[in-house]
Amino acid sequence: MEVNQAKQEHLLALKVMRLTKPTLFTNMPVTCEDRDLPGDLFSQLMRTDPSTIKGAEALMLGEMLTLPQNFGNIFLGETFSCYISVHNDSTKVVKDILVKADLQTSSQRLSLSASNSAVTELKPECCIDDVIHHEVKEIGTHILVCAVSYTTQFGEKLYFRKFFKFQVLKPLDVKTKFYNAEVSLSWRMTDEVFLEAQIQNITTSPMFMEKVSLEPSIMYNVTELNTVESGEEGESTFGKMSYLQPMDTRQYLYCLKPKPEYAEKAGVIKGVTVIGKLDIVWKTNLGERGRLQTSQLQRMAPGYGDIRLSLEMIPDTVNLEEPFDIICKITNCSERTMDLVLEMCNTRSVHWCGVSGRQLGKVGPSAFLSLPLKLLSSVQGLQSISGLRLTDTFLKRTYEYDDIAQVCVVCPFMNES
Repeated sequence: MEVNQAKQEHLLALKVMRLTKPTLFTNMPVTCEDRDLPGDLFSQLMRTDPSTIKGAEALMLGEMLTLPQNFGNIFLGETFSCYISVHNDSTKVVKDILVKADLQTSSQRLSLSASNSAVTELKPECCIDDVIHHEVKEIGTHILVCAVSYTTQFGEKLYFRKFFKFQVLKPLDVKTKFYNAEVSLSWRMTDEVFLEAQIQNITTSPMFMEKVSLEPSIMYNVTELNTVESGEEGESTFGKMSYLQPMDTRQYLYCLKPKPEYAEKAGVIKGVTVIGKLDIVWKTNLGERGRLQTSQLQRMAPGYGDIRLSLEMIPDTVNLEEPFDIICKITNCSERTMDLVLEMCNTRSVHWCGVSGRQLGKVGPSAFLSLPLKLLSSVQGLQSISGLRLTDTFLKRTYEYDDIAQVCVVCPFMNES
């Protein structure tokens, strides 16, 4: 949209055109049967039309390209390119011509001019050309302000501006979900975080998704779970042609694991932690490229209380009434030193081996200790390991732990038969 100031005769003319990819020319074919009154008149006209495809004249798409007639739709993440031309329409020489281009958004004013130096003179029928580029990073109303100042032969200084208003739209709707995996499939401790990113195309044209990746923060390593192993190279779960149709949604999955130097520090992963940011690159019609980066994604780390008890080692299957070993990891998640005592309480199916009420000693803030334990099960099937109790003698606080893990108990005599 162009907004002009009050009419005034100027020696120079300012023209602005947005540079964008052309579109395929479309026509409206008109056909009829040979026995109708026009006969083959329409067919002859379409065959002689230079915009139709030879041999496929009834197809709406032609072989020609159409240049943009207006600013059109501009989406967040695309590069706004514009051609600016100042032409001397008069028969007089104009001096000290200065052309400035600024982009006004809702929050800032940006200078897009490649050069701030004035042109010494501009002869009749000559022009000054400039091409500006800007990566759009805000949605909403944008105003391109083009200002021209010059001096006439008589020393009169003149100045005029033109305003071009356009809207920047949102191309994608991105939603994220976090899933905490405190234990793995083998019931071993893990601090893995799974991120699901839902990306929806809210434009009116299809997109080719060139890249969707997660750039993790310094605390995490990331593994993409959007490919299926097929031979030497992985194949995308979305197929070879990664197109996203209008209003379609696609889910991407990532697994983040804390780096060893951070995973060992219980206090570091408490509270709100920064996961990383998504980097999305796409292409639209005829290769128009766009790129978006989300802000830093944050999640609330799960709270473990003052003490976290997890398993470092546990067998998948054990024999009925035969002792087996496990290794527990006790982590002090508080900011004070604890003096711990371990009590082991038998349940209906699980019986602990060893002395209950043993002193574990002092554990400092964010420190941990590995504790090997022995137990047996008197009941077959999938049994829950429960009955551990920790007491901090400093504050006389007791922490009970049930359903720590599950183990499959089988009868060895039934296996032999």
